Amino acid sequence: MLEAAIEGGGNKNEAFMLRTGIKPDDLGRLGKVPLFAGFAPDDLRKLLFSSSIRDYENQKALFSEGESAQRFFVLLNGWVKLYRLCEDGREIVISVISPGESFAEAAIFDSNVYPVNAMTISNARLLVVGADSMMRELRENMDFTFNMLASMSRQMRCNITLLHQLSAMSSTERLVDFLLNLCDVDQGETEIILPLDKSLIAACLGMQPETFSRALAKLKNIGVSNEGHNFVIKDVAQLRKIIKHNTPGCC
Repeated sequence: MLEAAIEGGGNKNEAFMLRTGIKPDDLGRLGKVPLFAGFAPDDLRKLLFSSSIRDYENQKALFSEGESAQRFFVLLNGWVKLYRLCEDGREIVISVISPGESFAEAAIFDSNVYPVNAMTISNARLLVVGADSMMRELRENMDFTFNMLASMSRQMRCNITLLHQLSAMSSTERLVDFLLNLCDVDQGETEIILPLDKSLIAACLGMQPETFSRALAKLKNIGVSNEGHNFVIKDVAQLRKIIKHNTPGCC
Protein backbone atom coordinates (compact mmCIF):
# COMPACT_ATOMS: atom_id res chain seq x y z
CA MET A 1 0.00 0.00 0.00
CA LEU A 2 2.79 2.42 0.89
CA GLU A 3 4.59 1.61 -2.35
CA ALA A 4 1.41 2.48 -4.26
CA ALA A 5 1.15 5.74 -2.38
CA ILE A 6 4.67 6.65 -3.37
CA GLU A 7 3.89 5.95 -7.03
CA GLY A 8 0.53 7.71 -6.98
CA GLY A 9 -0.78 11.00 -5.70
CA GLY A 10 -2.70 11.95 -2.61
CA ASN A 11 -0.83 11.37 0.62
CA LYS A 12 2.37 9.99 -0.94
CA ASN A 13 4.62 12.43 0.94
CA GLU A 14 2.97 11.56 4.26
CA ALA A 15 3.24 7.83 3.54
CA PHE A 16 6.92 8.24 2.69
CA MET A 17 7.60 10.16 5.90
CA LEU A 18 5.73 7.60 8.04
CA ARG A 19 7.71 4.74 6.55
CA THR A 20 11.18 6.30 6.52
CA GLY A 21 11.10 9.05 9.14
CA ILE A 22 12.55 11.38 6.49
CA LYS A 23 11.02 14.83 7.02
CA PRO A 24 10.85 17.54 4.34
CA ASP A 25 13.88 19.32 5.85
CA ASP A 26 15.81 16.03 5.80
CA LEU A 27 14.91 15.49 2.16
CA GLY A 28 16.15 18.98 1.32
CA ARG A 29 19.49 18.29 3.00
CA LEU A 30 19.81 14.90 1.32
CA GLY A 31 19.19 16.49 -2.07
CA LYS A 32 22.39 18.49 -1.55
CA VAL A 33 24.50 15.43 -0.71
CA PRO A 34 26.72 14.50 -3.70
CA LEU A 35 25.51 10.89 -3.54
CA PHE A 36 21.95 12.03 -4.33
CA ALA A 37 22.76 15.01 -6.55
CA GLY A 38 20.51 15.62 -9.55
CA PHE A 39 17.45 13.74 -8.28
CA ALA A 40 14.07 15.49 -8.29
CA PRO A 41 12.24 15.25 -4.93
CA ASP A 42 9.84 12.52 -6.13
CA ASP A 43 12.70 10.48 -7.60
CA LEU A 44 14.68 10.90 -4.39
CA ARG A 45 11.72 9.60 -2.36
CA LYS A 46 11.56 6.50 -4.53
CA LEU A 47 15.30 6.01 -4.18
CA LEU A 48 15.15 6.28 -0.38
CA PHE A 49 11.91 4.37 0.12
CA SER A 50 13.64 1.49 1.95
CA SER A 51 15.93 3.75 3.98
CA SER A 52 15.31 5.32 7.38
CA ILE A 53 16.32 8.31 9.50
CA ARG A 54 17.69 7.65 12.97
CA ASP A 55 18.74 9.95 15.79
CA TYR A 56 21.68 8.93 17.96
CA GLU A 57 22.98 10.31 21.23
CA ASN A 58 26.60 11.29 21.77
CA GLN A 59 29.08 8.40 22.16
CA LYS A 60 26.79 5.88 20.45
CA ALA A 61 28.52 3.03 18.59
CA LEU A 62 27.25 2.65 15.01
CA PHE A 63 29.29 -0.41 14.05
CA SER A 64 32.48 -2.24 15.01
CA GLU A 65 35.54 -3.34 13.06
CA GLY A 66 34.97 -6.82 11.62
CA GLU A 67 31.18 -6.60 11.87
CA SER A 68 29.18 -7.61 8.79
CA ALA A 69 28.57 -4.54 6.60
CA GLN A 70 24.77 -4.54 6.33
CA ARG A 71 24.24 -0.79 5.90
CA PHE A 72 25.87 2.51 5.11
CA PHE A 73 25.16 5.99 6.44
CA VAL A 74 24.73 9.62 5.45
CA LEU A 75 25.30 12.15 8.23
CA LEU A 76 22.74 14.97 8.33
CA ASN A 77 23.61 16.63 11.64
CA GLY A 78 26.37 16.14 14.19
CA TRP A 79 29.74 14.41 13.98
CA VAL A 80 30.96 10.81 13.71
CA LYS A 81 34.47 9.44 14.14
CA LEU A 82 35.90 6.41 12.35
CA TYR A 83 38.66 4.77 14.34
CA ARG A 84 40.65 1.65 15.12
CA LEU A 85 41.83 0.25 18.42
CA CYS A 86 45.41 -0.94 18.82
CA GLU A 87 46.29 -4.02 20.83
CA ASP A 88 47.62 -1.80 23.61
CA GLY A 89 44.28 0.01 23.80
CA ARG A 90 45.30 3.16 21.96
CA GLU A 91 42.68 4.70 19.70
CA ILE A 92 43.71 5.72 16.18
CA VAL A 93 41.27 8.17 14.57
CA ILE A 94 41.00 7.41 10.86
CA SER A 95 38.56 10.17 9.95
CA VAL A 96 35.93 12.51 11.35
CA ILE A 97 32.71 12.60 9.33
CA SER A 98 30.98 15.95 8.95
CA PRO A 99 27.37 16.73 7.92
CA GLY A 100 26.61 15.93 4.29
CA GLU A 101 29.12 13.09 4.05
CA SER A 102 28.35 9.41 3.48
CA PHE A 103 30.43 6.61 4.94
CA ALA A 104 30.78 2.81 5.06
CA GLU A 105 29.46 2.21 1.54
CA ALA A 106 32.83 0.90 0.31
CA ALA A 107 32.74 -1.92 2.88
CA ILE A 108 29.63 -3.33 1.21
CA PHE A 109 31.51 -3.68 -2.09
CA ASP A 110 34.81 -4.91 -0.69
CA SER A 111 34.99 -7.52 2.06
CA ASN A 112 31.43 -7.12 3.35
CA VAL A 113 32.83 -6.29 6.79
CA TYR A 114 33.52 -2.90 8.33
CA PRO A 115 37.27 -2.14 8.41
CA VAL A 116 36.91 0.40 11.25
CA ASN A 117 34.74 1.31 14.22
CA ALA A 118 32.25 4.18 14.02
CA MET A 119 30.93 6.23 16.93
CA THR A 120 29.00 9.47 17.25
CA ILE A 121 30.95 12.27 18.94
CA SER A 122 27.89 14.48 19.34
CA ASN A 123 24.16 14.01 19.08
CA ALA A 124 23.68 13.00 15.45
CA ARG A 125 20.98 12.47 12.84
CA LEU A 126 21.75 9.94 10.12
CA LEU A 127 20.19 8.36 7.08
CA VAL A 128 20.64 4.58 7.26
CA VAL A 129 20.62 2.68 3.96
CA GLY A 130 20.54 -1.13 3.89
CA ALA A 131 23.07 -3.01 1.77
CA ASP A 132 20.40 -4.94 -0.15
CA SER A 133 18.54 -1.73 -0.96
CA MET A 134 21.75 -0.07 -2.14
CA MET A 135 22.73 -2.97 -4.39
CA ARG A 136 19.24 -3.09 -5.90
CA GLU A 137 19.32 0.61 -6.73
CA LEU A 138 22.81 0.31 -8.22
CA ARG A 139 21.57 -2.39 -10.57
CA GLU A 140 18.43 -0.50 -11.58
CA ASN A 141 19.32 3.20 -11.37
CA MET A 142 22.22 4.34 -13.56
CA ASP A 143 22.20 7.89 -12.17
CA PHE A 144 22.64 6.57 -8.64
CA THR A 145 25.41 4.24 -9.84
CA PHE A 146 27.37 7.14 -11.34
CA ASN A 147 26.84 9.22 -8.19
CA MET A 148 28.13 6.35 -6.07
CA LEU A 149 31.24 5.99 -8.25
CA ALA A 150 31.86 9.74 -8.07
CA SER A 151 31.40 9.76 -4.29
CA MET A 152 33.85 6.90 -3.76
CA SER A 153 36.31 8.59 -6.11
CA ARG A 154 36.15 11.77 -4.00
CA GLN A 155 36.80 9.74 -0.88
CA MET A 156 39.83 8.14 -2.52
CA ARG A 157 41.23 11.56 -3.48
CA CYS A 158 40.63 12.73 0.07
CA ASN A 159 42.62 9.78 1.42
CA ILE A 160 45.45 10.56 -1.00
CA THR A 161 45.45 14.18 0.20
CA LEU A 162 45.58 13.01 3.81
CA LEU A 163 48.51 10.68 3.09
CA HIS A 164 50.32 13.56 1.40
CA GLN A 165 49.73 15.80 4.40
CA LEU A 166 50.98 13.19 6.85
CA SER A 167 54.12 12.41 4.85
CA ALA A 168 55.07 15.79 3.33
CA MET A 169 53.79 18.42 5.78
CA SER A 170 55.10 19.28 9.22
CA SER A 171 52.70 19.32 12.15
CA THR A 172 52.54 23.12 11.96
CA GLU A 173 51.76 23.02 8.24
CA ARG A 174 48.98 20.48 8.79
CA LEU A 175 47.42 22.67 11.46
CA VAL A 176 47.67 25.74 9.20
CA ASP A 177 46.03 23.82 6.36
CA PHE A 178 43.19 22.77 8.66
CA LEU A 179 42.61 26.33 9.90
CA LEU A 180 42.71 27.78 6.39
CA ASN A 181 39.98 25.39 5.30
CA LEU A 182 37.76 26.87 8.03
CA CYS A 183 38.33 30.45 6.82
CA ASP A 184 35.68 32.15 4.71
CA VAL A 185 38.06 34.89 3.49
CA ASP A 186 41.32 34.85 1.52
CA GLN A 187 43.01 37.79 3.20
CA GLY A 188 42.77 40.10 6.16
CA GLU A 189 41.56 39.26 9.65
CA THR A 190 38.99 36.58 10.39
CA GLU A 191 37.53 34.65 13.30
CA ILE A 192 36.80 30.94 13.23
CA ILE A 193 35.36 28.42 15.66
CA LEU A 194 36.79 24.93 15.87
CA PRO A 195 34.02 22.42 15.10
CA LEU A 196 35.57 19.71 17.29
CA ASP A 197 37.57 19.26 20.47
CA LYS A 198 41.28 19.95 20.03
CA SER A 199 42.15 16.36 20.96
CA LEU A 200 40.03 15.04 18.08
CA ILE A 201 41.47 17.56 15.63
CA ALA A 202 44.97 16.56 16.72
CA ALA A 203 44.18 12.88 16.16
CA CYS A 204 42.63 13.64 12.78
CA LEU A 205 45.79 15.50 11.78
CA GLY A 206 48.03 12.67 12.93
CA MET A 207 49.36 14.45 16.03
CA GLN A 208 49.65 13.78 19.72
CA PRO A 209 47.94 16.46 21.87
CA GLU A 210 51.30 17.84 22.99
CA THR A 211 52.45 18.15 19.36
CA PHE A 212 49.24 20.02 18.56
CA SER A 213 49.89 22.42 21.44
CA ARG A 214 53.44 23.09 20.24
CA ALA A 215 52.23 23.75 16.69
CA LEU A 216 49.59 26.14 18.04
CA ALA A 217 52.22 27.98 20.09
CA LYS A 218 54.31 28.54 16.95
CA LEU A 219 51.33 30.13 15.20
CA LYS A 220 50.96 32.75 17.92
CA ASN A 221 54.13 34.36 16.60
CA ILE A 222 52.40 35.08 13.27
CA GLY A 223 49.14 36.42 14.60
CA VAL A 224 47.00 33.38 15.42
CA SER A 225 45.41 33.59 18.86
CA ASN A 226 42.77 31.50 20.52
CA GLU A 227 40.57 31.22 23.56
CA GLY A 228 39.04 27.77 23.80
CA HIS A 229 37.49 26.90 20.44
CA ASN A 230 37.52 30.52 19.23
CA PHE A 231 40.42 31.51 16.97
CA VAL A 232 41.43 34.90 15.57
CA ILE A 233 43.71 35.00 12.52
CA LYS A 234 45.17 38.48 11.98
CA ASP A 235 46.23 37.93 8.36
CA VAL A 236 44.92 34.96 6.39
CA ALA A 237 47.18 35.68 3.40
CA GLN A 238 50.26 35.72 5.64
CA LEU A 239 49.24 32.44 7.23
CA ARG A 240 48.77 30.90 3.80
CA LYS A 241 52.43 31.54 2.98
CA ILE A 242 53.42 28.86 5.47
CA ILE A 243 52.27 26.18 3.07
CA LYS A 244 52.89 26.19 -0.67
CA HIS A 245 49.34 25.21 -1.54
CA ASN A 246 46.02 24.82 0.20
CA THR A 247 44.52 21.39 -0.44
CA PRO A 248 41.14 20.52 1.09
CA GLY A 249 41.41 18.64 4.34
CA CYS A 250 39.61 15.36 4.94
CA CYS A 251 38.63 15.77 8.55
